[in-house]
Amino acid sequence: MCALPQSASVEPNVDRLLHAWQGRFTLGLSPTALLLASLDWLTHLANAPGKQWALVQLGQAQALGLGHYAAQATATPQLPPGDPALPQDHRFADADWQIWPFNLLAQAFLLTEQWWQQATTGVSGVSQHHEQVVAFAARQLLDMLAPSNFLLTNPKLLRATWTQGGMNLAQGARNASEDWQRSLAGLRPVGADAFVPGTNVAVTPGTVIYRNELIELIQYAPTTTRVYAEPVLIVPAWIMKYYILDLSPHNSLVKYLVDHGHTVFMISWKNPAPVDRDFGMEDYRQLGVMAALDAVTAIVPGHGVHAAGYCLGGTLLTIVAAALARDNDERLRSLTLFAAQTDFAEAGELTLFIDESQVAYLNDIMWAQGYLDSAQMAGAFQLLRSQDLIWSRLVREYLLGTRAPMSDLMAWNADGTRLPYRMHAEYLTRLFLHNDLFEGRYPVDGRPIALSDIRAPLFVVATRSDHVAPWRSVYKLMLLEDTEVTFLLTSGGHNAGIISEPGHPQRSYQVATCGVSDKYVDPEAWQAATPAQAGSWWPVWQSWLAERSSGLTPPPAMGARAGGYSPLAAAPGSYVFQS
Repeated sequence: MCALPQSASVEPNVDRLLHAWQGRFTLGLSPTALLLASLDWLTHLANAPGKQWALVQLGQAQALGLGHYAAQATATPQLPPGDPALPQDHRFADADWQIWPFNLLAQAFLLTEQWWQQATTGVSGVSQHHEQVVAFAARQLLDMLAPSNFLLTNPKLLRATWTQGGMNLAQGARNASEDWQRSLAGLRPVGADAFVPGTNVAVTPGTVIYRNELIELIQYAPTTTRVYAEPVLIVPAWIMKYYILDLSPHNSLVKYLVDHGHTVFMISWKNPAPVDRDFGMEDYRQLGVMAALDAVTAIVPGHGVHAAGYCLGGTLLTIVAAALARDNDERLRSLTLFAAQTDFAEAGELTLFIDESQVAYLNDIMWAQGYLDSAQMAGAFQLLRSQDLIWSRLVREYLLGTRAPMSDLMAWNADGTRLPYRMHAEYLTRLFLHNDLFEGRYPVDGRPIALSDIRAPLFVVATRSDHVAPWRSVYKLMLLEDTEVTFLLTSGGHNAGIISEPGHPQRSYQVATCGVSDKYVDPEAWQAATPAQAGSWWPVWQSWLAERSSGLTPPPAMGARAGGYSPLAAAPGSYVFQS
């Protein structure tokens, strides 16, 4: 058990200790925040007789419709539900759900979902944030109670149990026991151990040429006889391990760049321990991106750097770029952002977990343990897509008794990292709560920076179904920039949309460039006017980098011994193995 930090008072900090203890059972969610949202909704609904009457009328109409449907379903052997689920809801897609009485159960559940969606939204006077929280909580409860989650009300489960003589339930019990034991032992999910960095993932040849207390910097070995003069520095998020960008050889973005003549450097972040609790955003800027940029320019002197940042790493990279621009440092030749937000006012469903109460609660949890654990972060992300990531998985693995094959991306996702207390507290407060970066109040070296100062050309990638960095939120960077911006919207989500190698089936993207003198176009108009193209967006970005490079040269040496950047170890280094 780690020691608690010393309080300014001699007395123990009872409130923080209580919140830290509670957080073990609430996945880090503040019960006070949920209570406040519920009271806001309930009191306004209680004082809205018009809304109440509308809900009564809706309930009556649904009851009559359900009665009519029940009569039809009795007479018609296979009648699909009359109110189809949302396109992303596949719980009742199986043909068995069209058989009575299961079609009636599905219909009743879908109508209940519709009623509660109307009940929790559109109540006059409720704050937008509280409305979103209450609607989200109602959806979570309904997702848990869906008839698809229970053996006796799921025809697919009943059929499997009958045909297999109950062996699916026996196997499901073994799966549940195995998962529980691995969870208690702190082990990764079944099958994830087959993917080992340096063995079958993160295998692009390279060398660690710099290490400090926060990062290792990997320089990848060239595979072409000549390379583009400007190197590429990639800044991944420290909420994840870097090798999502160097997965298996067939879907490694790093390998793709190296094979197309780019000199690539990658930051591999340390996985913070309790002793690292005081690493802050400024440490990540100076010891992370700035230290890496200094190393890259020492190894490849006389040329600018193509910098690319993913997710939180992209947000940090924009902070670095704005500070460099303010200080007339022109080392960045271009700036690329992968699913990275700069405006947090509309940061998608993650804002459900971000308000003053929630941030204070999380700060107390992190204060006690020194970091935010990956399991606590994973719980919040899973709740955003509980149908797919929680309940459907439990049904599949514990009732049907089958496991989905482990993939490299799934194994990487289970290889979590921690976030140090100070950094995450600053990130939540300055960026999420106060939106200081987008609104020009974020300080670097004691002075605020402005994203509008950036003059390097920008390549901004967003993904259509991103729950972490919604594409319209990412697009808002277009409101500020006074430089050339190429915006690309690709299919997929926050991770799978970025790992979109050529040859990947059913991939598409839209891309357009906005020049310095072009007028602003809102996101809906941009999406409607920009043609969709089939395939991977990687070749588009690689061509964009090549066009903004100054020609081909012999590959640089691995490291720069004279500058203090001697080769230290083979890639993937040591930090990637920290658990």
